[in-house]
Amino acid sequence: MKMTLRWFGPKADTVSLKHIRQIPGVVGVISTLFDKQPGELWTSAEVRALKAEVEAAGLELSGIESVNIHDSIKTGAAERDKHIETYIKCLTALGEEGINLVCYNFMPVFDWTRSDLAKERSDGSFVLSYDQAEIDKIDPLEIFASIEKMNDGHMLPGWEPERMARIEELFAMYKDVDEEKLFENLAYFLKAIGGVCEKYGINMAIHPDDPAWPVFGLPRIVTNQANLQRLISAVDKPYNGVTLCTGSLGSNPKNDIPAIIRSLGSRIHFGHVRNLIHHREGAFDEAAHLSSDGSMDMAAIMKAFHDIGFTGPIRPDHGRMIWEEQAMPGYGLYDRALGAQYLLGIWEALEKYGK
Repeated sequence: MKMTLRWFGPKADTVSLKHIRQIPGVVGVISTLFDKQPGELWTSAEVRALKAEVEAAGLELSGIESVNIHDSIKTGAAERDKHIETYIKCLTALGEEGINLVCYNFMPVFDWTRSDLAKERSDGSFVLSYDQAEIDKIDPLEIFASIEKMNDGHMLPGWEPERMARIEELFAMYKDVDEEKLFENLAYFLKAIGGVCEKYGINMAIHPDDPAWPVFGLPRIVTNQANLQRLISAVDKPYNGVTLCTGSLGSNPKNDIPAIIRSLGSRIHFGHVRNLIHHREGAFDEAAHLSSDGSMDMAAIMKAFHDIGFTGPIRPDHGRMIWEEQAMPGYGLYDRALGAQYLLGIWEALEKYGK
């Protein structure tokens, strides 16, 4: 297992590579070209520059999250093959620089949804929160304005203003796309990029839908163990794998995360590990990584990763905003650093005494 942190680059992230380098046990970052829009070409020079910046700080570029997928691919529109060709060129640029992990999602319109980006907890920290009852009050065409009002001026991944300015058009694109059609389009995409993935040893790691149920009537197809098993069977190649996100899958308490990890085994290419506290059906807050702070057994989750012999990158996912830090919601330095240490401590105990 390699402990990493997500880093959005010097223009978008309040956390520096210098600070990440000082977290014991963190060996790399998962990064991206944050200003790229879905369907835009990534060049080898841009990837090389990103990699060089990370390595100059004494870290490795452990993977990319995300090379965003154009909506024409997700909807199966007439121009999807043109956008798949561009995506293949992006993967080629990554492969030529030795980068072999891409975390991506296939969620329509929104990459993730929350009803509150800074809910205050009893300990005085602030967390991302979801309440379906609150979401149901929002006009879907107005949700970007709601999110923008809460984000304190930070750019949010998946909520880029350029894309959200087209939100009505995006909803129209998906009006005839149900779960089966979306799944067919995902399988088509994965088969189409297989050649470049196999040439460069690139692992595609799909991120589960967040939350793990339909929102605003949009289809969701990566929500549970059955969905994940169906996907890896549909394109039964090692490059077609999963980002095991405990928070996204864990948004539905019926999902048995350790069992899902063991069922997927080597098809897990990347881990996002975070904790949630459930209040009622459809309502949860994000929590500190410590098991007792939320509803999830983090030791059991890490043991499942250990049991399958996981050697890929893991990152502590969203953290609380603590100690007066001002940062992108979920992506401050302090609580994610604490989370990394906690997860590394569990891993060390498993390595020394787990057998």
